[in-house]
Amino acid sequence: MATRHITKIIGGTNTERTQRAQRRGRRILIGLFGFVVCVLAVDALVGDQGLLATIRARKQYNQLASDLARLRSENAALKEEVWRFGHDPAAIEELARRELGLMSPGETLFIIKDVEDPSKK
Repeated sequence: MATRHITKIIGGTNTERTQRAQRRGRRILIGLFGFVVCVLAVDALVGDQGLLATIRARKQYNQLASDLARLRSENAALKEEVWRFGHDPAAIEELARRELGLMSPGETLFIIKDVEDPSKK
């Protein structure tokens, strides 16, 4: 009985020490595993190929795709306008009247000025 009491004071028997060492090793291993999982989760969210980067890239792709569609439509309209100016003299005349304010011989120009409403004064 005295030896049992002394072994408890000293630190227990060899099997008890071994079991404590194994438990401590398991706790360290579990802590290390948890740390690695946390690092991988953070990297998956904010890393170079992470979720946030993927969302940003998808948003940028959608913006660029809509810009491309708009520019293609604008390009088609401009090609049609160039064709009209090359083949339709009436289109050239209409552009000259609208952009340059030109008139044909014999036409009279009337300038209409906006008049303010007297009730607003």
